[in-house]
Amino acid sequence: MKWIVGGVCAVLLSVLLICAPFFGGTGYESEYLRIHIRANSNSAEDQRVKYMVKDAIVEALIPILAHAQTKQQAEALASENFDYIEAVANRVLQSEGFDYTSSARLDNEEFPARAYEDITLPAGNYDAVIVDLGSGEGDNWWCLVYPAFCFTKTENSTNYVYISKIWEIINSVKQ
Repeated sequence: MKWIVGGVCAVLLSVLLICAPFFGGTGYESEYLRIHIRANSNSAEDQRVKYMVKDAIVEALIPILAHAQTKQQAEALASENFDYIEAVANRVLQSEGFDYTSSARLDNEEFPARAYEDITLPAGNYDAVIVDLGSGEGDNWWCLVYPAFCFTKTENSTNYVYISKIWEIINSVKQ
């Protein structure tokens, strides 16, 4: 009997998620702050340096955003540190011999659906910290900065570390 109820709930949830965009969204969009790092171009070198910049920015943002209790706090902290974010990115770009720089801002953009282990965010418009490298016209990398759920490794997509107080709490309850 439980599996029937569970199956019915899963079907209803799926229908809701599929139909939600037609009825004003799921509400998830207002709970999360994403980060979106755009490469200058799709050249192999621009894509390579994008991941180097991503690693440096994520490392720099961890102590800044670690104690944000709300999305609004995370947005304020990120906005207050745009100069710092740009400086971190620009140091990587300069050290790798690139002559373009970065720019950071807060914006609302459309993102496709994305699964983060136990959490799946549906496609929709989300607030995001946008970091353009040079022209920002290349392929991009994106993740969550609130709750801080970004990966710290790029070489092996299965070798990642979650950096989130919320994730730590969830894991402590599971055990």
